[in-house]
Amino acid sequence: MQDYSSLSPAELRAKFRTGELVLPTAGLCPGYIQGNLVILHRRYGEDFLQFMKQNPKPCPILEVFDQGSPISHKMAEGADITTDIPLYRIYRNGVFEEEVKDVSGYWNEDMVGFLIGCSLTFESRLVEAGIPLKHYEENKRVPMFDTNIACKPSKLFHGNYVVSMRPVKKELVDLAVKITEPMDYAHGAPVQIGDPDAIGIKDVLHPDYGDPLDIGPDEVPVFWACGVTPQNVATQAKPDLLISHSPGYMLISDIDSSKL
Repeated sequence: MQDYSSLSPAELRAKFRTGELVLPTAGLCPGYIQGNLVILHRRYGEDFLQFMKQNPKPCPILEVFDQGSPISHKMAEGADITTDIPLYRIYRNGVFEEEVKDVSGYWNEDMVGFLIGCSLTFESRLVEAGIPLKHYEENKRVPMFDTNIACKPSKLFHGNYVVSMRPVKKELVDLAVKITEPMDYAHGAPVQIGDPDAIGIKDVLHPDYGDPLDIGPDEVPVFWACGVTPQNVATQAKPDLLISHSPGYMLISDIDSSKL
């Protein structure tokens, strides 16, 4: 696999924009904030924003695009949320339709977009602290699961948390919690440690999204809230059109989390 570690966020976004590069963004531009995406028609926007404000753990708001333009002026100046993510998903009436590399043809002034925090942001901090990440080692996407943890509903939107899971060495769990807890823009501390059944996960080896990872005898499954939550909640409301990132394929911002 080619090494893209020397590329800046802007350089990677340029390659995503042209379709030259399509790959999961875990491990790219370590330390830079990554974001999940949801795009909806404007008539859903106010209520969806209210839903996210009520559920900051799974839905930390990074940037709102409600002025008719898909161009970022906060997280990645000049970036276009309809072209600068490696892979997108299209849903119609809540049903997945296709994955595409460019959604600029769907955007108009009646659309609104939301960038939402992502746990991939804190992974470089874990690695720097000596916490191995198995999905890096195996070149996989992080596994993600539907849960029974209820979100606070808004008028139109309701549903449960989605969580991401990382196997962590037992002796390093406390350190992982300490590192991630203050990073509320990337979901903060874990929502569950060691007991997947307690949050409705029946088989931790078969994720609902992402790729499966084995859990070694010296490891504990650690679960963080995940930005796929608002995507799932939005599809359950069955809007006529919803656009999201494909799980694992994020917008890479120009904001270095180590400087926050």
